[in-house]
Amino acid sequence: MAETNNFEYLTLERRGNVFIITLQKGTENRLNTKTCQEMIRAFNTVRETLGPSSEGAVVTRGNNDKFFCTGLDLEEAETNPYANADGFYPLLHTILDFPFPTVALITGHTFGGGCPLTFAHDYRVMNSSRGFICMPPVDLGMHFSGVGTLPKLKLRPEIARKVLLEGHRFTGKEALQDGLVDAIAEPDKMLEVALGIANKWAPKAKAGVYGLLRSELWGEMNRNVQQISYVHSRKTFLPGAKI
Repeated sequence: MAETNNFEYLTLERRGNVFIITLQKGTENRLNTKTCQEMIRAFNTVRETLGPSSEGAVVTRGNNDKFFCTGLDLEEAETNPYANADGFYPLLHTILDFPFPTVALITGHTFGGGCPLTFAHDYRVMNSSRGFICMPPVDLGMHFSGVGTLPKLKLRPEIARKVLLEGHRFTGKEALQDGLVDAIAEPDKMLEVALGIANKWAPKAKAGVYGLLRSELWGEMNRNVQQISYVHSRKTFLPGAKI
């Protein structure tokens, strides 16, 4: 296993043709501009390392089994209205446009912007014994452009409503039952399960059309985040109350 540590707030490891991005932004892995830009750089490093029409995949995980990601850094958003246009939205676009399969390993609690981060990945594995996944903007007066697009595209209508308009807190078992995640596993088995999925589907990138075909499925979200990335002429985020 090779590990690359020339990143801030994350590490990048290689296991064969599968790369593991481990978030390292404190305990809760809140998403600020720098963290998102470093994640973009990690995905681009994988893409450049593997080259076109290659076999490969990425697993993105938290650094502990209590939290995966508790959402956007609202303190930064209060002082920098363009924080998410320069970080969060380009990150979602990078993942949706990535030419290799992606797996989100939801190690623990995942709130707010952490949900679209996981939904942008192709597959999701969640801790079966600890943690909730929840989008609470409806209760916090918070809104960021495109927030409902991925739930609409990837979930059944009644489940998308449960996610976005009810702010339901899903346990791992509920998330699996309602289709938010593809698998659940105990903390000591989560990485093994995620790597199994990544290795199973990594060969699908060899033909060079994986990203193009993904865009056929989720292109609406890809276009939405592309249009609000690096936008400094209008507000794209309403922070509401602090989480």
